[in-house]
Order: sequence, then C-alpha cells, then structure tokens
Amino acid sequence: MKIAVTGSIATDHLMHFPGKFAHQFIEDKIDKVSLSFLVDDLVLRRGGIASNICFGMAQLGLSPMLVGAVGKDFFDDYAGWLSGHGVDVESVYVSDTAHTARFVCTTDEDMCQIGSFYAGAMAESSKIDLAPVHERSGGLDLVLVSANDPAAMVRHSAQCRELGIPFAADPSQQLARLDGDGARELIEGAKFLLTNEYEKELLENKTGLTHEQILDKVQVRVTTLGKDGVEIVGRGLDRIHVPVAREINAYDPTGVGDGFRAGFFAALSWGLTARRAAEVGSLLATLVLETVGTQEYLVDPTVFIQRLGESYGPACAAEVSPHVLKSV
Repeated sequence: MKIAVTGSIATDHLMHFPGKFAHQFIEDKIDKVSLSFLVDDLVLRRGGIASNICFGMAQLGLSPMLVGAVGKDFFDDYAGWLSGHGVDVESVYVSDTAHTARFVCTTDEDMCQIGSFYAGAMAESSKIDLAPVHERSGGLDLVLVSANDPAAMVRHSAQCRELGIPFAADPSQQLARLDGDGARELIEGAKFLLTNEYEKELLENKTGLTHEQILDKVQVRVTTLGKDGVEIVGRGLDRIHVPVAREINAYDPTGVGDGFRAGFFAALSWGLTARRAAEVGSLLATLVLETVGTQEYLVDPTVFIQRLGESYGPACAAEVSPHVLKSV
C-alpha cells in the first residue's frame, strides 16, 4: 500500500515541569496570566506530525512518503535520520528562506501540556502539488492530510478528490485556525476522519454539522478518547470501541496521537480490520507515551506481539504476528 503523509515537519523542544499547571492559575485572574515555569529537563527531538507518523509506519515495515515543507537545515541531520529508518523524503518542499518549524512544549506531573508552535517553512506548504507525488509513486493508495498550514490542508484534500486518491482528514490542532467553510471543505469525501474527543465537538460546532451529517460526508470516523481508548463508527460499520493498551511507565504524551495513526494505517495496509488496526495503533501510541521524544522508540517484533496479546488477547496477537514479523 502506497501512503503519503502530508503535514508538519518540525524540531521539538520538550521540557518537564515538576509540579502541576493547575495549581498556578488564579481563577479570577485568568485574563491577566503572566507565568514562567522553572523546568527540570530539556531535550531536543525530531518531531512534526507528518514526520512522526511516517517514522511510526516505517517502524512497522512500511515505506511512507513524507510530504511537507522544510528549511535547508532539514538536511543537516533530520533527512538522513528519517531515510535511514525507511521514510521516503524525496517529496519534501525546501524553503529558500525559512527554517524548519519548531515546537516548544512543557509537560507537568499530570501530563498536561503548554506548547507553542513556530511554523517557519511550514507556512509555504500550500505550494506543494500532490500530482507529482502521485505520479512518482506510481499511484498513491492513500493520502493522510494531517495538521499543516491550513491553506495547504484544504488544497491537499481538494487535490485528492480531483486525482481520485482516497484520503484521511486529520485536522488536529489546526481546527483552531480553520473556519467553518475550510473545515467542511477539508473533510468532504474523506475515507477517514480522525479527531480526539474535544476536536470532534469543535468540528461539529465550527461546521454547523451534526455527527450524522458529518458521517454523510466521510466513510469512517475515528475518535481518540485519551485514557478511554478509541471509538470508530462509519457507514455500514458497527460501533467499535478499543481500550488503551497496557502501559509500563507513562512519561511524555507528546506524539501519542501520531503513534496511533501510524499503527492504525499500517495495520489497515496489511488488510486487517478496523478493530485490529485500532489495537495496533493503540499499542504503538503506548510505546510513544513510554518514551522521551516522538521518534525515539523502536519496535521489537517479539515484544510488540507479546504486548498485543497481553492487552487484547491471543487472537489479536496471532492475527497481527505474521505482518509484524514479516515487515519489521
């Protein structure tokens, strides 16, 4: 299955605050917040939603095509890292003037986060044309339109419709920047729509569409529910609920959703059911949760299958095992 992932490519600056953000806010002074958090840890990691998803897919044996805008600094180290792990980086757009995007995020003891994102080269993503990517691949089977410059997201979903490429709409954090018309255009005709629980409600509010009306526009709706797992509904599909995978030691939630998407679409590419895909995605998300950084984990096939069995039973492990052992 030939998959292209469009979206942000960034460097993450991740910090840890040894306390709780909630204890620092004064209820009647929220409109005058002026806070600085003394952190006890700083790590610089490779990140960005599209590159995180591609890395996860490659960990499961796929060769996804990364499509996004970067600065020339991307080729100092990041490009080699991704290509060395099996990601196709030949379709990235290189800005002549801007640096690769930056994400700066602080996580507290409750796993709550405060972050800022500098777009940099990502602001030029709307210049990317998917037609040459489609041609170079010999015909894409799926495009995942993840969080990116809003104009680029809308353009890429429109191009997928024009080119007849199935696509997944994954607006994520950029729902805050999309207006109702843009959000409706982004999801129109999507094979998959992915949001978390809050984004689900925000999308319905912004578009003025009910849950049922949105299902008329997309085939499958995937909603991640945090500690409560994931829900999948769709046309002709019975509701599916998959709980989170068992964790060993949660550390940093940054990139957990990207890990889920990587595992989910990798498993679908193997021809597995939506339930099995959600189980694979949930375990890959847990590996991210247990790791500092969004691309610092490795999939050990034997351990991965063992943990699938512990979380979802022997039938799941047996069904997924041939694909993981063959692919990784």
